Amino acid sequence: MATKPKISRGFKDFSLSFKKHPITNDIIAIFNEDAIKNSVINLVRTKVGTRFFRPDLGTNIEDSIFELSTTELSFTLENQINEVLRNNEPRILVTGTEIDINDDSNELNITIAYQIIGIEPGQQTVNVILKPTRV
Repeated sequence: MATKPKISRGFKDFSLSFKKHPITNDIIAIFNEDAIKNSVINLVRTKVGTRFFRPDLGTNIEDSIFELSTTELSFTLENQINEVLRNNEPRILVTGTEIDINDDSNELNITIAYQIIGIEPGQQTVNVILKPTRV
């Protein structure tokens, strides 16, 4: 007997722009893939030690912008990203993480591939680009 894949319920979150809905005057909601995408970006961009009551949540990628690109740095950042997503985002399964470090412009280009558990859209990707604000 074949088992059916687990069907997930819909996901809903509020938009971080905090814009009001023109009719209801509530904060605009985002759903399903967009809600999860925002969650992934927020977890990756959260700096370790900045969330109250969760000092271990986040990554140190923002501190790595001015580091020299090495395979060890890429490996460390990949592990941090995969760990924070595995521990704090149960709605996804990370299938790949790619980090491209551009030494000339001090940019980090991070691409995260994942599948949403229980939803059919297939492979999703998020691209996070970190640039220095002061040079």
